[in-house]
Order: sequence, then structure tokens, then C-alpha cells
Amino acid sequence: MIAERVLVVGGAGFIGANLAHRLLSSGTRVRLLDSLARSGVERNLAWLRATHGDRLEVITGDVRDPGAVARAVEGASAVFHLAAQVAVTTSLVDPVQDFEVNARGTLNVLEAVRRQDPPPFVLFTSTNKVYGALEDVLLEDAGRRYAPVDPGLHRGISEARNLAFHSPYGCSKGAAEQYVLDWARTYGVPATVFRMSCIYGPHQFGTEDQGWVAHFLIQAMARRPITLYGDGKQVRDILFVEDLLDAFLAARERPREVAGRAFNLGGGPDNTVSLIELLELIEALEGARPRVTLEPWRLADQRWYVSDPSTFAVLAGWAPRTGVQEGVRRLHAWLAAAARPQRPATLEEAAT
Repeated sequence: MIAERVLVVGGAGFIGANLAHRLLSSGTRVRLLDSLARSGVERNLAWLRATHGDRLEVITGDVRDPGAVARAVEGASAVFHLAAQVAVTTSLVDPVQDFEVNARGTLNVLEAVRRQDPPPFVLFTSTNKVYGALEDVLLEDAGRRYAPVDPGLHRGISEARNLAFHSPYGCSKGAAEQYVLDWARTYGVPATVFRMSCIYGPHQFGTEDQGWVAHFLIQAMARRPITLYGDGKQVRDILFVEDLLDAFLAARERPREVAGRAFNLGGGPDNTVSLIELLELIEALEGARPRVTLEPWRLADQRWYVSDPSTFAVLAGWAPRTGVQEGVRRLHAWLAAAARPQRPATLEEAAT
């Protein structure tokens, strides 16, 4: 009997490395496809290789290369497609590259999957940016954060919300997810979409453009200033990466139920934080208030976005288990341990 092998596209990145570790730790063989272009991913890959040895297979390649994608997909029982150009700012500078990576790259994955018999399960990670800037959502100033005026929105944004792609990044990810949903409908590929909110946790080397929770912590721990775009009262629901992995694996166990559907996936109303509130959490952890500079609002920045993940929660019996304070503390601990030169930190160390 041939051992099961799961493909993680973008598997050296933050979420991909955590997923690969979870799968490998359960005895599943894992193949990674990654271009290794993002800063920090080489550290994730070294950690995975040191921890799991030859049970991890690595293909260095780009999703824009159909040949590399086809080699990676061959023989896979499931495909988690996480590779992407992830920053709105980068998409504004080079929208063609953004399209090629996010939309064309996804089509390459789907076509490679469609040629398999039977086609494996596919989970594609999309973004809340497919809902646009939410400019029609009336907000009130609640002190350190914005809150929606409509009480019906206190449960968050559901999948019933109309799509409104905003920015080249929103367009490329939105187009990609529509291909995923249609390949389920037209070709019978068991594929699903997670429209994710803000994911954070160990092995995240966040930047100003993506991974802002980790970026704030990294800047504060290095005593460097943090730039706030706007007034800092914008709100997001944040989801700890281990809780996201629970959702990934729950979806994989229900391929027929989730196929052809998109789900909003985030921490939900119980796990929200404003930028100002995150700075306060960091101050408690670091013992000093982070230095802050203010800049104007950025294009397509949502002043308030909170996922309503109840559709998937009811379907799969899933719920986040990690609260904001605990999750930020665990990420802070991992970053502190990872900064020590003697050895890499583990997920287990970060959990203590």
C-alpha cells in the first residue's frame, strides 16, 4: 500500500510550515512546493527538515510554472493551496505579477489536480479583501475601536455579503477563488475556499504589509517604531494558527460537504482586537509602550472587519480555542525564543 502524501503549496510559509508540521507529526507524508522567495521561509524549511527528516519532500518551484506544479500534484491525496502574493501594497505596484501568482498560479494548480484520477481534495486560502473596503458599513467610535452601528453585524460578516473586489490583490484572489469554486461545479474537483481574516502564530515573520500581529511584536521587541495607518481604531478578528489548522483538517474530512463552497474563516466576534488594543497587550508583555508613528489611511483598508465563521462552525463542529491574549502571549514567547542564537524554538516551547 502506497503511503498517503499531502501537498502543501506554499509550504515553507508561515501557515504552510505549521500545517506541514501538524501533518508530519501525525504520520502523514508531506510534499512541499515553494519558491522560497519570501524572507524567513528558509528558517521554516530548516526547522521542518531538522524535525521530520526524509518524511518531508521539498520541491523548489513557482506556482507560475505549470511543470513544477504538475510534478508536485502527482500522487497527492490532498492539496492545500496557500501560495500567494499577499500584500495589497505590492499588488498596486505590480498588478501583473500579482495576477500571475494569485490567479494564474491557482489555475495551474487546479488544472494539475483535474488531470489526476480521481482528483484530490483542494483547499484554497482566499481573503476577506474580496468583500472590499466595506465603505457602506456605518461605524461608530467606541473609544479605542470602531464598532458597527447595525446590531446585526455584531456577529460579523457572513458569506451572504456581496463580493466587491477592491485593489489588484482583491481582484486576483477573488478571481482565483471563483475558479476554485467553478472547478468543483464544472469538473467535479472536491475543492473549497476559506476566506480568511487575520491569522497569527509561531513561525510568522510578519511585515508591515502582511502578518501585522507578528510585525507589531517584532518591531516592539526590537525597540523600533510601529507605523499606524489611520488612527489605530480599526478592528480585525484574529485567529491563532493552530485553530486554523483544526479547521483545515475538519474540512478535509468532509470533502463532499464543503466542495464548491466558500467559508468565512477567522476568530469571529469573540476574538477581535483593534490596533490600539494590540499595542496595549504588547506593552503588558514588553513592559514598555511601543513607539508609534502615524500615517494617512491606505487604499482599500477596512476600518472594521470581523468574520462570521458560524457557517463552517456549524457544518464541522469547529470553534476557535485560543483567545486573543493567550495567542499573542504564545507568539511573543515564540519570537523571543526564536531570537536566541543557540537553537530554534519549537511550537511546544511557545505553548508553555
